[in-house]
Amino acid sequence: MITLAVDCMGGDHGPGVTLPACRQFLAHHPEARLLLVGQPASLQGLAHERAAVVAASEVVSMDDPVEVALRRKKDSSMRVAIQQVKDGAAQAAVSAGNTGALMAIARYLLKTLDGIDRPAIATQMPNERGGATTVLDLGANVDCSAEHLLQFAVMGSALVSALKNTDAPSVGLLNIGEELIKGSEIIKKAGELLRSAANSGDLNFHGNVEGNDIFKGTVDIVVCDGFVGNVALKASEGVASMIVGALKQEFSRGILTKMAAIVAYPVLSALMRRMDHRRYNGAALLGLRGLVFKSHGSADVLAFEQALNRAYDAARNNLLDRVRARVAHAAPLLTAAGAQTAS
Repeated sequence: MITLAVDCMGGDHGPGVTLPACRQFLAHHPEARLLLVGQPASLQGLAHERAAVVAASEVVSMDDPVEVALRRKKDSSMRVAIQQVKDGAAQAAVSAGNTGALMAIARYLLKTLDGIDRPAIATQMPNERGGATTVLDLGANVDCSAEHLLQFAVMGSALVSALKNTDAPSVGLLNIGEELIKGSEIIKKAGELLRSAANSGDLNFHGNVEGNDIFKGTVDIVVCDGFVGNVALKASEGVASMIVGALKQEFSRGILTKMAAIVAYPVLSALMRRMDHRRYNGAALLGLRGLVFKSHGSADVLAFEQALNRAYDAARNNLLDRVRARVAHAAPLLTAAGAQTAS
């Protein structure tokens, strides 16, 4: 039985989205249990034998400063949900709330793994091979050193290994070109560290990749700093929404267009489904001593259920243990890289 702690109050829509998503999730996962965290009066809409309410009197709003969420709202649904993971009552926590607050509270309560300086946010983006490319970091760390990018690669490898059941997922370093001479000094240094990790058997490093390789599916994992990753994520979601919107608009045009759309519907429907960013919702906060997953704040019921699915799969496949094992195996390299930076 996998137990997830759900911040039911977080996000733009709160219980209006989280509770129906939890109901659907429980229907699809008979071996799952949910801890519904929030204000009890708002959580009466879901009565289920595998769901229990955990009371929290406060809510972290989407515009709350990190300091307020961390220091003042100590009984927030977000914090109480993460506390369930720390106490061992749940294997993972899921929230659609304020990203900065979620990262700060999770890091404060759970702490980082030995050998990891900064947690990273990792999620999937659809690619043309019909699968998805895992990208990290997506906004937790705007400024990253080469050593941080190495840590992200190690953690991302553990994530993909757990979720896709593959021992050696390929890793690419996001750059402005494939050539070794391109990129900033930090990127060049990161490339050196990643090649060293490949030589020592800690990573399956493909080399430098460009932005379009994310959507080509050239590698399983793309590593970058949080600024670049967040821009890439939002841009991809914008393009996907534009394409889906354009296809829907074409369906509403004249009779000839509608007839053509009917003939092409199976293909167009499959394309819209693949491009639907809601199906890829649920980002892992990697590097912590516990599993925490972030949903989009604007997630609807389908999207929030996907975030629950990701957390469930990660817990069921022992993601935390796999990250620990990968980091421990790469410890000599991580330590040496850190020592170089300190000197």
